[in-house]
Amino acid sequence: MSPQTTIVLLLQGLSLFSLVLASDPDPVQDFCIPNPTPTTIHPCKDAAEATAGDFVFSGMKTPGNFSETGFASIPVNPTTFPGLNTMGMSFVRADFKPGAINPPHFHPRATEIAHVVEGRLYAGFVDSNNKVFARVLEKGEVMVFPRGLMHFQMNVGEVPATIFGSFNSQNPGSQRIPAAVFGSGIDNSLLEKAFGLSSKEIVMMRRKFDPKATVKP
Repeated sequence: MSPQTTIVLLLQGLSLFSLVLASDPDPVQDFCIPNPTPTTIHPCKDAAEATAGDFVFSGMKTPGNFSETGFASIPVNPTTFPGLNTMGMSFVRADFKPGAINPPHFHPRATEIAHVVEGRLYAGFVDSNNKVFARVLEKGEVMVFPRGLMHFQMNVGEVPATIFGSFNSQNPGSQRIPAAVFGSGIDNSLLEKAFGLSSKEIVMMRRKFDPKATVKP
């Protein structure tokens, strides 16, 4: 084989290799329908005008507003903390009164790492083979919840519990399973067949997870 042929084959191989490695960036929203109307994209702040305050967020010092179930969360993303924009990460503070839960949910665009700051929590996730990985976490322990897998937490202690979570996306997204199933408007007949529930039971679940919905048996 001549040197020229070797070089050509090498270049072709490198070109093919680069195509194999190429990939689109991860999405930061559920979907993006192209807008035919041109819009103005706001430029980044001039670096000379940036201050230390642009990179500090103080909104996680205290718990957020508790729901009726005793759970409170403070999501921290570029909307509330602009300094995170383009950094590929976001955070959350979650507080649990004794017995409170963060119901089964998942983040479609991010892996989460949760650090137990106070209290004891039963936490875990379910993999794609429906195997559950769960245990009680003590103060100071950390657990990872893989991207897109359903996970949950419950305060099993006698005192309030707090976790700080971090995500490898500035917009991880979050879908709670009960609300997604019964509060999204899926046809009643499908839910009846999927869960073996009666029409009245489906209506009851809808009212619980989507109080604004008007549903009839």
